[in-house]
Amino acid sequence: MTAYIVRRLGQAVIVVLIVTVVVFGLLHALPGGLVRAQLGPKATPYAVHQFTIQEGLNKPLVVQYGIWLWHAVQGNLGFSYKLNQSVGSLLAEYVPRTLLLAGSAFLLSVAIAIPLGLWQGQRRNRPDDHALSALMLTFYSMPSFLLGVILIVVLSLWIPALPSTASAFGSGLGTDVRVLVLPVATLCLGNVSYFSRYMRASTIDNLLADHVRTARAKGVAPRRVLLRHVLRNSVSSTVTVLGLSIPYVLSGALIIEALFNFPGVGLLFWNAAQDRDYPVLLGVVLVITVATIVGNLAADIAYAALDPRIRYR
Repeated sequence: MTAYIVRRLGQAVIVVLIVTVVVFGLLHALPGGLVRAQLGPKATPYAVHQFTIQEGLNKPLVVQYGIWLWHAVQGNLGFSYKLNQSVGSLLAEYVPRTLLLAGSAFLLSVAIAIPLGLWQGQRRNRPDDHALSALMLTFYSMPSFLLGVILIVVLSLWIPALPSTASAFGSGLGTDVRVLVLPVATLCLGNVSYFSRYMRASTIDNLLADHVRTARAKGVAPRRVLLRHVLRNSVSSTVTVLGLSIPYVLSGALIIEALFNFPGVGLLFWNAAQDRDYPVLLGVVLVITVATIVGNLAADIAYAALDPRIRYR
């Protein structure tokens, strides 16, 4: 296992380098250039020249990337002239909020999807299974922004029970935790539809397995068969999907944060894209890439822990 983790970490470094190279090159290739994006279209030629020399933008692109990478390894991800703040301090401020939003939605989704998928799997092709499958398919097919708008219309306009914006959300939970309900619910419903469908399919496969038939033939109680023999194997095979879904959760959080004006990394990325704040864009991409790799590695380790038959070498 140790050798596998070390090998995966080495692969992760390569992936991060490839992603940052691609994004760095694309950002520098955009029309208008980095200087005008930072200083604005009304900057004087002298200011443009001074900024170009100061930031080393007159050097070859490979050299610029090497300088940025060396600073990034030291924890310096650049400076946002649009927000007059370092990228590192911005990420330190916004990342915890996104982790709270995405983490809450993810954990809630798993807590709902696993028992729901288990229930559907052991009652497959019955009316309640068909009804739940239709509902989950509706949520799965619906774009997250459309689902969010529906929740805003129903729970904020028609039934004024919850605020439609989370702009007042501070560094902590603040005075009104209700601002989290609609963003978390929107992100959660889409994840539940995806996780539960996979859990249902995995449950059905395990119910048809030989060891489950043998347990039933020996007279083991149905509840014990379901919890002891079916649930564990179904969850272990679902863990991989949970790890691979982290990019989907993070990308969904970006849209949800922009929709509900939630001050997280997604909204920061959205505003930076509109303002062409390239250092912030590159910093956010780096954070999301690292989070995705860490999530996949954690899923592989959890898969091996849940299933003793799995051995990584």
